[in-house]
Amino acid sequence: MPTTFPTALLDVRFSEPGVEPTSWEETLRLLETAELFWLTTVRADGRPHVTPVVAVWHENALFFSTASFEQKMRNLEHSGKVAVTTGNNLWTEGLDVVVEGRASLITDPDDLTGIAAAFSAKYSDDKGWHLEMIDGVAHVAGHPAVVFRIDPDKVLAFGKAPHAQTGYRFARAAVSA
Repeated sequence: MPTTFPTALLDVRFSEPGVEPTSWEETLRLLETAELFWLTTVRADGRPHVTPVVAVWHENALFFSTASFEQKMRNLEHSGKVAVTTGNNLWTEGLDVVVEGRASLITDPDDLTGIAAAFSAKYSDDKGWHLEMIDGVAHVAGHPAVVFRIDPDKVLAFGKAPHAQTGYRFARAAVSA
């Protein structure tokens, strides 16, 4: 897949004077290393549902899993629209990132094997979370899992001290890693 970087656009309405946009490299580093993300899905009646998930940035997209009986799965059957956030809860330190997009179900065993390898590389056994393939089916903690891919439509990075809001525009042909 070609490597292209999205265009970073500073939103001066929500940024301190003279600040530079957050680089895609810095935002990508957080997406690649964050251990916990917050997934927002939409219930059938329109109410939001937020839950923590582990996720991995792989092949220019964000991947997560769920069990078929969980609320987020029921929501995704109704609407694939999602937002995923990560960062910290400090006002003057760090970076917060929001990824908005559409979640799509991954069923191809070869794709799932690559995704499982990406999860294993990030969440080693000492972290207590493991996605593995058993007979061509994804499993977490010995139970079947459903895996989703989020291709970002919009990514926002919120820098702190100084405060800066950066949005990224992606070429639809290739989202970069």
